[in-house]
Amino acid sequence: MAPLAELAFELRGDTVIARLRGEVDLSNEASVKEMLFGSVPNSAAALVLDLSETDYMDSSGIRLIFELAHRLEARGQKLDLVVPDDSAINRLLVLTEMERVVPMSNSVDALLERQG
Repeated sequence: MAPLAELAFELRGDTVIARLRGEVDLSNEASVKEMLFGSVPNSAAALVLDLSETDYMDSSGIRLIFELAHRLEARGQKLDLVVPDDSAINRLLVLTEMERVVPMSNSVDALLERQG
């Protein structure tokens, strides 16, 4: 049986890019959280969480993003989300006012260009 979610990591300069593919719900939130928390070394300035290929997220996934943002902020690091307008979870993140806590962008390239 395939996992509900797959994570792929890439380092660009001092930014870690995490691409989350699949679903995040109560059944796999803890393992996704563990992988994300462990992916950002102290030397990184930021984590970009790319949700372009995330098909589904329930309230536990939303909570995970809030926890991740808080933890990174406490370490002096930044969290950014990539959520295309036409993605499956865009409406959910807009309804929960995620952008008030975590900056959201349409693409990784646009986000990195803004940062750079």
